[in-house]
Amino acid sequence: MIEIESTSKLFVGESKIRNAGKGVFAKKSIAEGEVIENCPVIEVSLKDPANNDDGTLVDYFFYFGDGLAIALGFGSLYNHSYNPNATYKVNLKNNTIDFIAIKNIDANDEITVNYNFGVPTDTSTPTVRGVPTFND
Repeated sequence: MIEIESTSKLFVGESKIRNAGKGVFAKKSIAEGEVIENCPVIEVSLKDPANNDDGTLVDYFFYFGDGLAIALGFGSLYNHSYNPNATYKVNLKNNTIDFIAIKNIDANDEITVNYNFGVPTDTSTPTVRGVPTFND
């Protein structure tokens, strides 16, 4: 079994992004390229009743392999930005969604990702769910 350690790098607070609610923030500086968090997931079938437009959880799903997943840890609380300081990737081998800094992040900065499959430069309307596959 793969061991996944929790992180002391992060905290959850009120986001300054309009209508975002909570967000994930750096407790200390995080360097570009550094792994921010490896989030274990709960896998969910595409046919699960929670996967409908009226469900509350539908906004928190990620595409994961042939199905969906809810990211544990702080994984489902990162907010969207077209100027993100992090990205995320599916790691099917470890059954995680991994968040990685793409810029240096200062202590107390909110950590954001582009919801368009983690592609930082994609400026199209956000895809609410989905991440690229990563198998190292």
